[in-house]
Amino acid sequence: MSSPLSPAPLRAAHVRLSGVHLSFGGRPVLSGVDLVAAAGDRVAIVGENGRGKTTLLRVLAGELAADRGEVHRAGSAGVADQQIPLGVTDTVGDLIDLELATVRRALARLEAATEALTDARPGADDAFAEALADAEALDAWDADRRVEVSLAALNAVDDRDRPLGTLSVGQRHRVRLACLLGAGHAVLLLDEPTNHLDAAGLDHLTERLRAYPGVVVLVSHDRALLADVATTVLDLDPSSDGRPRVYGGGYTAYVEARRAERARWEASHAEQLAERQRLADDLSAARNRLRDNWRPPKGTGRHVRATRAPGLVRAVHRRQEELAEHVVAVPPPPARFVMPELPERRGATLLLAAGVTVTGRLARPVDLVLESGDRLVVTGANGTGKSTLLSVLAGDLEPSTGTVVRSRSARIGRLGQESELPDRRTAMELYDEQLARAGSPGPGLGELGLLSGYDRHRPVGELSVGARRRLDLALVLARRPHVVLLDEPTNHLSATLVDELTAALGNTPAAVVIATHDRRLSRDTASWPRLAL
Repeated sequence: MSSPLSPAPLRAAHVRLSGVHLSFGGRPVLSGVDLVAAAGDRVAIVGENGRGKTTLLRVLAGELAADRGEVHRAGSAGVADQQIPLGVTDTVGDLIDLELATVRRALARLEAATEALTDARPGADDAFAEALADAEALDAWDADRRVEVSLAALNAVDDRDRPLGTLSVGQRHRVRLACLLGAGHAVLLLDEPTNHLDAAGLDHLTERLRAYPGVVVLVSHDRALLADVATTVLDLDPSSDGRPRVYGGGYTAYVEARRAERARWEASHAEQLAERQRLADDLSAARNRLRDNWRPPKGTGRHVRATRAPGLVRAVHRRQEELAEHVVAVPPPPARFVMPELPERRGATLLLAAGVTVTGRLARPVDLVLESGDRLVVTGANGTGKSTLLSVLAGDLEPSTGTVVRSRSARIGRLGQESELPDRRTAMELYDEQLARAGSPGPGLGELGLLSGYDRHRPVGELSVGARRRLDLALVLARRPHVVLLDEPTNHLSATLVDELTAALGNTPAAVVIATHDRRLSRDTASWPRLAL
């Protein structure tokens, strides 16, 4: 029996990818992607930033055409990407109507088919049956109620007359996510759906995805969500044959299988390197013998004496040619994040806030003192003012009441939730400029391990969302801050980078303040002091 919030069974829900390739500007982004998913399957797409996760979602949504391969999707698709499709003057109701457009069309077709059936028009029976099946598949009559339930559970604005321009970015995304969870699409494509959710919202999303009757394809940095909902994992990171891998058994099974496969890959490569070295040594020895007029021992036949050394050389060459036909690719080492050495100022107060509030955004007065080496995690439901507080501490927003005192010699770096970088300049240009402003030497952008050489020299507007997020982090660190303020730092970052960043933040001499809903990050920083808003 289905949940009362679930659409009727989606018989046609299906996704199939076969040998999908896609390149941008001659650079391969997707190479040989295969995937089959049916109703009830929940597929997690994983991989380092820039591997094409969001691109693959756009291919599945029909927004991008593959260069090669087959893409098949049965049933309607609901897409939660990083862009809200309406402007600031549109209302919450407009967004709900847009996201429920498939439902509205299904009901309109059914109404028209009903009138045709009543008028006994030719072909009305078949048209009515088809329209009824479509409406039933979407459970269209209950869609608005399901949306209302999700709006409440996600703590989203439900005033349909409210302009989107009056909502925060997180509020807009929660409204759209609530619509998609209630729309009843056959295929649900979600790109980082947890970025703007609090604990209650995460619980609701997890519950709804686990009960979703159609196909769910999910890109998320939230490892807790992936462990809770994924039935299949599509890994776009490099493999021994250069093709993506599909793992069954859920996210935990994927992590174990991926680790074992990587170990086998590296062992095979090490064995091949050793064999190549042995062959090279044999070849060198054979050539030295020829150069030194080496001959076999006395008593050996004249023909053998004349041909044995060149024969050895030919045998070694043949073995080298054989190996060249079966090359095991060198496992590219994962990019390791290297935290620059940040300054400390022991015994001095870097930042002091007393009785700080912001009308309509931060109701509870906040008091805090930060010195070098201090750690703080700011928690609270959406709307309690976590981002607002970090903006006030950074000096980007004036408080309505209270005071903030910052040491004149202390630099403060804040990583916001949204990127506001110029599109035409390159990542390297922006980073080098920030280093120059800081007035103190620091590692080059390539030394941080955040962006590939290709991305470092591209215009920012061409970078993926994840790459832009990495650049935002690099620019904060380039300031060599004494105080680091991070607003949802795990958004758009890979699981590996999050682990490396968390470890680095625990060891830096700078003061660090984190505002986060990320359940895994909260567990990893459990020993840090908490400020609950």
